[in-house]
Amino acid sequence: MTDIVVFDIGKVLVEWDPRHLYRDLIPDEAAMERFLAEVCTPAWNLEQDRGRPWEGAIADLSARFPDQAPLIRAFREHWIRMVPGFVPGTVDLLEALRARGVPLYAITNFAADTFEECLQHFPLLGQFRDIVVSGREGIVKPDPAIFRLLLERNGLDAARCLFIDDSAANVRGAEAVGMRAHHFRDAATLEAELRALGLLG
Repeated sequence: MTDIVVFDIGKVLVEWDPRHLYRDLIPDEAAMERFLAEVCTPAWNLEQDRGRPWEGAIADLSARFPDQAPLIRAFREHWIRMVPGFVPGTVDLLEALRARGVPLYAITNFAADTFEECLQHFPLLGQFRDIVVSGREGIVKPDPAIFRLLLERNGLDAARCLFIDDSAANVRGAEAVGMRAHHFRDAATLEAELRALGLLG
């Protein structure tokens, strides 16, 4: 029986995309995409999600790309502009699950400080029974250890949990520890699975 739901946060509950910021800072679309592919890359950002302090990360990257230093600093200084609002529909599903008394948890790849900033803007995210934040723990998805941490810390049975994430790799990480997992694409598809599992009426 699946009766516990574990959410990812970025791109499942709240929108996150550095393009929301950098389209304003780098008006040329091709140049913006090059910057995000070659300078402030996903791999660079993931290390902050793993717990690397922003100050050192920005200093090291700025030393490699000195002409891009102001744009690199903007990644942290204006981070909240990357998170313009909730993903359409999923907060309604979260609230419907809460109303039915479904135990709700979250596992998210997030730098510790930007997660706190996100909570200030979206306090609804603070209502989970527990949130494993990668930047606090020094472990990032899809490492199975981050899923085991949530399970062990809260005494949860993996087989009773549905994990929801927009990343196929993270879905596989959850499945590796015995959790059921949903590869999130949109709220309608998620709602259909929640209903099929009897988690929504």
